[in-house]
Amino acid sequence: MTAPPIDPSRPFFVPVGENPARAFGMSAARRAAALAVKAGLEPAERIEPGRAAVLADLHFAWDPVWASTIARRPGTVIVKDGRAVLAHVRAGQDHEALLAAMAEARPIEDVQGFDLLDADRAELTNKELRKRERPFVLPLVAGQEELVERAAYDASYKGVTDALTLYLWRKPAFYMTRWAARAGLSPNVVTCAGALLCVAAFFLFWEGRYWMGAAAGFGFMVLDTVDGKLARCTGQSSKWGNIFDHGIDLVHPPFWWWAWAEGLNHVGRRFEPRDRFDEPVYEALIIGAIVLGYVAQRVIEGIFMRRYGMHIHVWRPIDSRFRLITARRNPNMVILFVALIFRRPDIGLEMVALWTLLSLVFHSVRLAQANARAERGRQIISWLS
Repeated sequence: MTAPPIDPSRPFFVPVGENPARAFGMSAARRAAALAVKAGLEPAERIEPGRAAVLADLHFAWDPVWASTIARRPGTVIVKDGRAVLAHVRAGQDHEALLAAMAEARPIEDVQGFDLLDADRAELTNKELRKRERPFVLPLVAGQEELVERAAYDASYKGVTDALTLYLWRKPAFYMTRWAARAGLSPNVVTCAGALLCVAAFFLFWEGRYWMGAAAGFGFMVLDTVDGKLARCTGQSSKWGNIFDHGIDLVHPPFWWWAWAEGLNHVGRRFEPRDRFDEPVYEALIIGAIVLGYVAQRVIEGIFMRRYGMHIHVWRPIDSRFRLITARRNPNMVILFVALIFRRPDIGLEMVALWTLLSLVFHSVRLAQANARAERGRQIISWLS
């Protein structure tokens, strides 16, 4: 097999020092290298002549966004309490004094030719996770790995997402993510387990076994959080894993709502559905409103992103706040869960249809407002920028 050609413009990633700490069950060097690879860096043991390199002090752990940031900034050193954490050395640049300071775990002093970036003061925009923040840099100490694990887990969250993911199961999903990492499970394994629960929820809803279906559905929703966090915290994200995960997320919701409607034929005396769902036309209208409204919202999001280069949910603060409750799977499941408590799964489905249409109206108006603003020559930029 022919080796892939070496890209001389791709910086090396060179770890400095040794550290016995194991965050997420991974050695400091292995985890740092995995995160560096996702940032487009090439792991190496040493700097080679003619090649740029990013030096990394293994006594620190950092938000992955720092790796992608330093990769784009040759001649820059990220510092924490006076110590160099990450440093992008240009090809042929004098780095001996910097390397010595990192190897000896002491503050850098008179380092010529480098720009210093204080990790405690810098704010960065993370477009992938839709947020602007001050990324973390923390000492990585054996026996105190949980501090880094919690910081890395929190950093892996999208800044704009639904309320359940952001608040309800954030803590239990952390422990599940950490356990999965220490057990050596890959994100794709977690995604597969979630997919099985997703399919189980569909058949349970179809049979009118709503409580069991809701349990399977919520289990899938939690694992849908865990697999993404596991990938980001351990540097195991992949193109196909991302397609697998997001493909399931995109496709399954309409099937759940269809199964929920069909399940109304089997609920017997356990619930009190109204007989209007016995009419095929009425059922088709409700399901049609949910499915077509869901697809239309996705289309609007795609149009907005194509035209303005960002998610519609990060345009203005109101869009980010509405993302907490907009008619996606998780908020819809809350509506259906409340309906089950009141023994009216039929009304729950009707409320999902209504909320879907209202959400569609909201996003349609926001797209129209953005278009009108752009036509007047005003720039459309995210409030997070």
